[in-house]
Amino acid sequence: MSAGHSTYTPTSGVMKWLDERLPLPRLVYDSFVAYPVPKNLNSWYTFGGILSIMLVSQILTGVVLAMHYVANSGLAFDSVEHIMRDVNYGWLLRRMHASGASMFFIAVYIHIFRGMYYGSYKNPREVLWILGVLIFFLMMATAFMGYVLPWGQMSFWGATVITGFFSAIPWIGTSIQDLLLGGFAVDNPTLNRFFSLHYLLPFMIAGVVILHVWALHVSGQTNPTGVEVKNIRKDTVPFSPHATVKDAFALVLFFILFAWFIFYLPDYLGHADNYIPANPLKTPTHIVPEWYFLPFYAILRAITFNISIPFTDIVLIDSKLGGVIAMFASIAVLFVLPWLDTSPVKSANYRPLYRQFFWIFAVVCVGLGYLGSRPPEGIYPTLSLILTIYYFAHFFIILPLLGWFETPKPRPASIADAVLAQSKTNGKAAAVAQPAE
Repeated sequence: MSAGHSTYTPTSGVMKWLDERLPLPRLVYDSFVAYPVPKNLNSWYTFGGILSIMLVSQILTGVVLAMHYVANSGLAFDSVEHIMRDVNYGWLLRRMHASGASMFFIAVYIHIFRGMYYGSYKNPREVLWILGVLIFFLMMATAFMGYVLPWGQMSFWGATVITGFFSAIPWIGTSIQDLLLGGFAVDNPTLNRFFSLHYLLPFMIAGVVILHVWALHVSGQTNPTGVEVKNIRKDTVPFSPHATVKDAFALVLFFILFAWFIFYLPDYLGHADNYIPANPLKTPTHIVPEWYFLPFYAILRAITFNISIPFTDIVLIDSKLGGVIAMFASIAVLFVLPWLDTSPVKSANYRPLYRQFFWIFAVVCVGLGYLGSRPPEGIYPTLSLILTIYYFAHFFIILPLLGWFETPKPRPASIADAVLAQSKTNGKAAAVAQPAE
């Protein structure tokens, strides 16, 4: 659903002169003022705008922090302390940047699950979805490299563990590991590489976000019914003020939560060991990544067995390589999700079976996050393996079969019909709620 022919009209001679040479005001007007959006969008559709604001916040605070940070293994930890103690408002900038990473991932996980619930990955939005998953992958790489920069105990040993897994990849793994390390172990060259990439990747993310928004404006937004726009006048409303007011209200609520973490719980989502300078001679008792990596960390550790040729001792895939494959596959599967879901119905509101499996899948992901925070001992590896199997079964077994066996509910003929039906339902509910006179 593109916006169609532009309705922008310059309001002055200067704007007309600029519009004929660089139609930037026209682009802004067509994209953020007159752009038609489905009139039944709910609050779950506000997180795209929140993510855009958070990306800008992360880039701006990151640029200022980079002015004071020293990418040297002997000075990095002290430079972070210098930022917190001596730089004007340095404590605020660092807390905004560190807590902002967590807020970024909270918003992106909600955004992804909303897209899965309402079928935002289905025709004609496959490229839009793929670009979104690419943004997610770049975010993870950026966040991991940023977590190493404070050069605390968890930063150092987290980098040691994760870079060590690349050596399990046949043929090219050792070369990738050497490229990341810049030497025989995690040290100053590693820190320099991670700092350079952490500074570069957000600008790459911004570029992919532009493509993501472009693809969104070509195919149009989905909506809770999953029904495409049939009549722009009846089914849509202008982006401003309808969507902007809704997004602004959600942004205010989100920033209240953000401020609460900044001013009252700045270290709640971090790890205490990262306030101890990195020590290559002392390994922490339990090495864990940041909370937003924990589900994938649980999948990585769930593979504790070798895959061999039956009735022989020939190992095809050892446990280390198997864990690496499973971890990357858990992200890569999202790229092909549009072709794994065989149902023509988009929204889970009209798919009763899929809706149940969706919430089971959400619980499984939360469970994997919890297991990723636990020591790899006792019953935890077994539970991680069970949930990992279900994670992949959801994509490769459940979704394809549901398209064949599920009977969806009747869908409205148009977005306007769905809105009118909802209005009548709300009106009847309000009438019933009125006390009898």
